[in-house]
Amino acid sequence: MDKMVTNNFSAGFFKGRKVFITGHTGFKGAWLSYILSGAGAFLKGYALRPGTKPSLFEEIEASLEIDSVFADINDYQHLEDALLSFQPDIVFHLAAQSLVRRSYQQPINTFETNIMGTANLLQALTKLQKKCVSVLITTDKVYENKEWLYPYRETDRLGGSDPYSASKACAELVINSYRQSFFHPSKQDVHNKSIVSVRAGNVIGGGDWSEDRLIPDIVRSLVEQKDIAIRNPGAIRPWQHVLEPIEGYLELATAAHQHPTQFDGAWNFGPATEDHLAVLSVAEMAVKVWGSGTLDIQENPAAVHEAGLLKLDISKARNNLNWKPRMNTAKAVDRTINWYKSFNNRTASAASLMESDIVYYSSLIPR
Repeated sequence: MDKMVTNNFSAGFFKGRKVFITGHTGFKGAWLSYILSGAGAFLKGYALRPGTKPSLFEEIEASLEIDSVFADINDYQHLEDALLSFQPDIVFHLAAQSLVRRSYQQPINTFETNIMGTANLLQALTKLQKKCVSVLITTDKVYENKEWLYPYRETDRLGGSDPYSASKACAELVINSYRQSFFHPSKQDVHNKSIVSVRAGNVIGGGDWSEDRLIPDIVRSLVEQKDIAIRNPGAIRPWQHVLEPIEGYLELATAAHQHPTQFDGAWNFGPATEDHLAVLSVAEMAVKVWGSGTLDIQENPAAVHEAGLLKLDISKARNNLNWKPRMNTAKAVDRTINWYKSFNNRTASAASLMESDIVYYSSLIPR
């Protein structure tokens, strides 16, 4: 087993605590599982088997201390049984259909998984008779996007044009409904739960092999020595390294456990204002770091709708949680592309590359 660091993020808080993670076999779920396993948490994961080849989870599975349940978030009874038999202290909900373009191809599955899957988890939590903090991950795309320069705040109107965005906005409504109906802060001493939702920007980092995501698509083209197709070169997104929101999730879970009524609700985690960048700019950064590659702009007016401009306001996390982004987009792209280069060249294992990123990122956090 690869040696994992123990002095990362909120490691002291999670040591010995029982953490239940849905979607632990996905890209972000695998990173979260690796960090919490290294922090000494007792982990139980609930997810479908990995859906990509390669799979980050499969690459690092031997390095994890985790009990994995491979099942569908839409199977309520299976989910309830897994949760209640484990009796978690903390829950992280990441299970989702998370691809915008796939949501056009599979809208029913997207709505079922993202809305009812979230409702299933919350319903199971109503049966849990102990103190528990739940951090439910949605997306920055939950806002009714008017494509203006104004960055969206947690109090702004929810909405969504495509099935993915709409499903996640609906998930936020479900979360708030359960919070108000079953986990109201005024009755915290009765239910002993804190329900948190988190909305992160466009997350990049080593180990994502999903389809229709910018960096994985770029890397596949570079490895195969093909031109890199860029669909929406002018689209502006809030780019951030995967460790940025994960630090936020961990800090938020810690704070909510200690002060349950002060930290429940919705939270944005995104980059600094200057790191809301166009797709073309990020693609050019990636090619420069790789050292080769040709961009092929393929704008298609008949393509399915994807938002052109999206910015997040992270004032709440800055002011109330003392969280802030540590890496700018250039550094995030640099570390991400070099991660893939090393993995592709087989000069380092996925676990050791993750370890390197964690050590680097931890060095940026004041102690």
